[in-house]
Amino acid sequence: MSKNHNPAEFLPLFKTIGLTDSKAAEAAKSPKSAAILKELIEAHTTIAQGVEEKRANLIVALSGALAKAGAVGTEERAYVVGRILDGSLKSVDQVAAAVKYAESHTLPFDEAEFDKECGVGFSIEPAQIVEHVKSYLTSNSAVTGWANLGATITGVKSLSEVRWASPVEIKNAVEKVFLETFGAKEAAKPKGKEPKKDNAKAAAAKKDAPEATTSRKSVFEEGFLGALHKPGGNPQIHEHLREAHLAATGGQVWTRFPPEPNGYLHIGHSKAIFVNFGYAAHNNGKCYLRYDDTNPEKEEARYFESILEMVRWLGYEPWKITYSSDYFTELYEFAVELTKRGKAYVCHCTQEEVKLDRGEKKGLPRACVHRDRPIAESLAEFENMKNGKYKPKEAFLRMKQDLTDGNPQMWDLTAYRVLDAPHHRTGDKWKIYPTYDFTHCLVDSMENISHSLCTTEFIASRQSYDWLCDALEVYKPRQSEYGRLNLEGTLMSKRKILALVEEGFVNGWDDPRIYTLIALRRRGIPPGAIISFVSTLGVSTAPSNIEISRFEQTVRQYLENSAPRLLMVMKPLKVTIENLPEDFLTFIDKPLHPKVPELGTTSIPLTRTIYIEADDFRLEDSKDYFRLAPGKTVGLFQAPWSITCTAHKVDPVTGEVTELICKAENEGTPKKPKAFIQWVAEHAPSGSPVRIDETRIFHRLFKSDKPPSDFRSDINPDSLEIVKTAITEVGILPLARRMLIDARKEAKSRTEKATKENVQAKAEDDTPHATAEQLVGNECVRFQGLRVAYFALDKDSRIASLDEADSEKAERKQGDYLVLNRIVSLKEDSGKAS
Repeated sequence: MSKNHNPAEFLPLFKTIGLTDSKAAEAAKSPKSAAILKELIEAHTTIAQGVEEKRANLIVALSGALAKAGAVGTEERAYVVGRILDGSLKSVDQVAAAVKYAESHTLPFDEAEFDKECGVGFSIEPAQIVEHVKSYLTSNSAVTGWANLGATITGVKSLSEVRWASPVEIKNAVEKVFLETFGAKEAAKPKGKEPKKDNAKAAAAKKDAPEATTSRKSVFEEGFLGALHKPGGNPQIHEHLREAHLAATGGQVWTRFPPEPNGYLHIGHSKAIFVNFGYAAHNNGKCYLRYDDTNPEKEEARYFESILEMVRWLGYEPWKITYSSDYFTELYEFAVELTKRGKAYVCHCTQEEVKLDRGEKKGLPRACVHRDRPIAESLAEFENMKNGKYKPKEAFLRMKQDLTDGNPQMWDLTAYRVLDAPHHRTGDKWKIYPTYDFTHCLVDSMENISHSLCTTEFIASRQSYDWLCDALEVYKPRQSEYGRLNLEGTLMSKRKILALVEEGFVNGWDDPRIYTLIALRRRGIPPGAIISFVSTLGVSTAPSNIEISRFEQTVRQYLENSAPRLLMVMKPLKVTIENLPEDFLTFIDKPLHPKVPELGTTSIPLTRTIYIEADDFRLEDSKDYFRLAPGKTVGLFQAPWSITCTAHKVDPVTGEVTELICKAENEGTPKKPKAFIQWVAEHAPSGSPVRIDETRIFHRLFKSDKPPSDFRSDINPDSLEIVKTAITEVGILPLARRMLIDARKEAKSRTEKATKENVQAKAEDDTPHATAEQLVGNECVRFQGLRVAYFALDKDSRIASLDEADSEKAERKQGDYLVLNRIVSLKEDSGKAS
């Protein structure tokens, strides 16, 4: 400690910012960090006035990190302080990472890169940490027991997936997994004198020992999916059934994605698509898309079309497209056979009586009065059902299962019911339709599915699934259940989403404020970002309850190195650069992405009149403000010089600033500006600026993370914001044309590749493959508005030049209407509703 350093001198100042006595004393101990903390307090009024204790402690951590770091500029320090005060940086680790970033970067920071490097917006559930711990143990053979606890905690902390998780949660997760894996921790044995080691032998043993690998395995090789049985490993009632199955599949993995075509798919379904198609692909197997179309009362053609489109949009091609209705004849024959075996009967009870029989109100089942009717009678009544003798709810075919079993799924489930509705594929041929409980396992069997993968709400159904296959003595697939994906802050129920649509709270099933896949597509979220999001969650039996902010952070990270960057201004403020001639014009070539040169460049005009963001100017200056103010200088992105504000004009009625008069610092050797702002020039001959008719900004639809059952009362009235003043650089239109052309080429290539593989595989059906119409839409045009957000072109846009095949030039024409959707902000929104 320095002889001239007196910690007591700092204590009164440090306690005023919100530190406890002990924390203030600790902060005052080190001369260097105490001096830096004093500078931070004096430079920032907000800190000096006092902040909550947690943020005060983070400011102390910042001073300590700065004391150990190299040179970090005043402006960069101020930026990190601001991110602490706005709640972006929440932990000491994040503050340390922020200082490290500031050491090697100068303002303006790439906010998306900063957020990624510092873990801003990171969120993880304890159950997910547990899964990462299990994966770590699987890939590290050196971990053999409790003796490796400390090393394992350190190793797990180094995993990128949990880098920003709470150390306490990581420790708890490791201890939980150790308890499950190695049993209870034994008391330490008393230390005795260790025998001398043969150093040569020890060195040789160490050399020969296999190194613990730290390479990450695929989600399909570890955890839930990694533990699945091998094809043919599922038990059968007869050995010949296994042999026939393996002969049909060639020992491959065969899966299926079996959606009900009674609504649009939502974000939760993306996990099922990823699991079924991804697991099959990883194992060089095959995956069916099978429509579970057994309820004609609720099925519509638009749902069939949308489901296939979303599967393909996410990047998957079904091996075959089938329908449960393909097997209606076989299913009927199975029902007759089940009845002949005395394991099904026709019931004429009312629904209320069936519920009572199944123990709905007393918890215990009782035998239906029709349960022991003669087999011949049930067969005759089932035939009557088929021939239309009974109306809906007058007769049912029920399976005769086991009423003594504790599982309600064994209490005589319905196999067939009467429905008076035409089917979209079979018309009026059938008056009876099989239920899910009867259909699903038997179609899985007929299609030789090796792995019937579904979510955990079907765990209880596994017993009836197995029972029915064995009752009919057919091949029995193995049903395995994983946790479903739930996104907090939104609705995942088709019924509730339908209510939102029908009651006008949103503008259709593809409204970007909801989380149907067609809505996410329209919003501009890339399909690859969705697959990346789902894959990072892992697959386990635990449900994934994920915050929207984590999903959006994945999208940001995906777009960060793939989306081109354009100059954009949301609320333009006119700037006249007075020391430039009236006809001044220069074109600036700028990269579309500073780190991705293959995205190319664009050329933008710079003239005497430009527009900047209104929020980038204010009348009152301060030492922690780095943008434009009277007499202040600021840099313009990509421009050859800075500008200094010399005067401004004000609306006499509203008092608002309407125009700035600035001077170009284009003589001598100007000082490097402390900040840079975006701008767009006025130059009619080149079409600059491009005016955006509507920029739609979507905020949270619900106020709370878990909308209540009365979700209507929780709706945020300001969830949609429409800005009609935005402008962009002229490069947006040629970029849009190029991106659409590239997307169409990629779609064509994918179609040709899938068709070729289909022919080579000698597929038995004529399953069509993805078309450009299914894969390519306006949303393929995505870009980052520099310092604003990520945007995509909405389907409501009309841009004639983009659709003209013989036109090489993309330009705005009469009647064009440009609509942009904000995909995601550049950093997590601080508020939930706005």
